Amino acid sequence: MKYDLVSIVMPVYNAGAFLEKTVETVQGQTFKNWELIAVDDCSTDGSFEALCALAEKDGRIRPVRQEHNGGAAAARNRGVALAQGRYLAYLDADDLWAAAKLEKELAFLTEKQAAFAFTGYEFGDCNGLGNGKIVHVPETLTYKKALSRTVIFTTTVLFDLQKISRDLVCMPQVKSEDTATWWKILRSGYTAYGLDENLAVYRRPAQSLSSNKLEAIRRIWHLYRGQEGLSLFTSLYHFCFWALRAVARRV
Repeated sequence: MKYDLVSIVMPVYNAGAFLEKTVETVQGQTFKNWELIAVDDCSTDGSFEALCALAEKDGRIRPVRQEHNGGAAAARNRGVALAQGRYLAYLDADDLWAAAKLEKELAFLTEKQAAFAFTGYEFGDCNGLGNGKIVHVPETLTYKKALSRTVIFTTTVLFDLQKISRDLVCMPQVKSEDTATWWKILRSGYTAYGLDENLAVYRRPAQSLSSNKLEAIRRIWHLYRGQEGLSLFTSLYHFCFWALRAVARRV
């Protein structure tokens, strides 16, 4: 493990239209000691070849190709296994970082002496332009609080692997695997610390928002009942607060 290195794990699947701009926001970081482990999940649009071309120009980029398409969780877990740094960050292949994201979040993580941090972010259009809708985050988030609000955005997460095990940050093969992972970590006793600054842009496709909401409802309910094993009453309790906050976050 390299003490001051940040390992950035980015799953890639048919993201060729976005890769260059996303990688540019990594290369433009004010904190320069990073490696980008880009795990291609059997893309068919030339994404892996594009990653290899980028890696030829910047040795900090490490393209990896999965043997079989296994989904985002498996791709992230492959990246985690290959990570050489003390710190671990996640980045989705179509999202964007502010230039000071790593620098500010590392300083914040150190200040809080924490293992798990996340930041605020902004919704953006298909071109990556922010629409002014910024998601603010709480100072801290515990397991019970997290059940009622899915405010942790994967692209903003940072871990200290000296304080939290790789096994714990590995994602399960379920829908909404990222939320399931945060709950697993928090349930084990960790607290997540929120840096309430807008340091990322979440590209949100314009199409089918209503169907996306229905799918989100199905997924969160499955996590409550299946993954967490919560009672019907407890699931309904947390779901009501989750729904209210989800609507407020997206309108």
